Amino acid sequence: MNSSTREKPAILGGAPYFPEGPPEWPFASPDINQALQQAQETGLWGKYHGPCSQELQQELAAFHETDEVILCSSGTVAIELALRGLGIGPGDEVILAAYDFEGNFKNILTTGATPVLVDVDSRNCNLDLNLIKQAITNSTKCILVSHLHGGLVPMSAVMNLAKKWGIPVVEDACQIPGAKVEGRTAGSTGDIGVLSFGGSKLLTAGRGGAVMTSSPQIAQRIRLYSFRGNDAYPLTELQAALLIPQLKTLPHQNQKRQENVTRLLQQLADHAGLTSLSQANSTNEADSCPGYYKLGFKYDPEHFAGLTRELFCTSMQSEGIAFYPGFRALHTIHSKRRFRQMDELPVATACDQNLVVLHHPILLTDQNNMDLIATAVARIHQHAEEIIQMSTSGQLDTSRKKSEDLSFE
Repeated sequence: MNSSTREKPAILGGAPYFPEGPPEWPFASPDINQALQQAQETGLWGKYHGPCSQELQQELAAFHETDEVILCSSGTVAIELALRGLGIGPGDEVILAAYDFEGNFKNILTTGATPVLVDVDSRNCNLDLNLIKQAITNSTKCILVSHLHGGLVPMSAVMNLAKKWGIPVVEDACQIPGAKVEGRTAGSTGDIGVLSFGGSKLLTAGRGGAVMTSSPQIAQRIRLYSFRGNDAYPLTELQAALLIPQLKTLPHQNQKRQENVTRLLQQLADHAGLTSLSQANSTNEADSCPGYYKLGFKYDPEHFAGLTRELFCTSMQSEGIAFYPGFRALHTIHSKRRFRQMDELPVATACDQNLVVLHHPILLTDQNNMDLIATAVARIHQHAEEIIQMSTSGQLDTSRKKSEDLSFE
């Protein structure tokens, strides 16, 4: 291969930095293989509510220093159960960020309540605490807080405000299991914490979730709601068996992800077109460590000669690197009759248009791969005008583009 071909981005016919594409998730694990074999030998793979489920509940409770853990079928269901546990229903309002996972919005509607959309912090695109107070009314029955894309919401400030008004808080830690927020494990500060074990998550059983609380009243409401002659939203013994060894390795994996993110951001320091959300957290950095299910960046097309966000992501995917647009902002995809909003939500609108996310599996690989990601960004930056011209003429090579389902919460 000649040097000119090697210098071109893959989308222009050059050699991709990762010819095999992004790493598949979950990674192979001897502990997982052993759990699968034991489940087959004992017959636990076809059961519910057995010893594995009990062990997982105990481990999660100890890990999060909480009293009650209710396992369920998904993180999406876990959010709904949390709202049900608070007795939320028609006529109630739930405050959440205008940039959030769509399932959280729909769960509020499912209970009959009204979502109240608050803008996000311009620094890290997570819920802006300064805007919560003005959204509170006599109908406010919950504040739903999500930590997204490497950003963190300072939970102590949220809880202080919520306690002043007597409003419970649901802390969505689906993207950041094991992360630290002001010295506490993510999901352990709110009145209710929620985890997801979806197929793409840092802790995965293909699907599944958990609700955590130290309130026996909330836990009892959830159990009563879920019981329909049997458990309507169960996590199986097989899923629990797969999660137990993952929970033990989660701290080490989170540390490795953090090290690789630090390396990647150092390598990207000269690329002003990408600004990491994890670099602008308003929590106490000494006591906080973000989680990285998706590593989020603000993307500035002007820095890339006008290359659109979608074309930048396509170019990175052609290199075998899993960059994708972020969530859609909630107010941009739902009828205004379904929610209440406090203002024009300008920051959330910008997030809708400009955020990109890097999927997490590569963050558990060699540090040299972080250098290759940064080099790929630089190569696309250098050839941005040519990529735009080729796109306009319909001559781009997108054969290496690898799709990803971003519907997971």
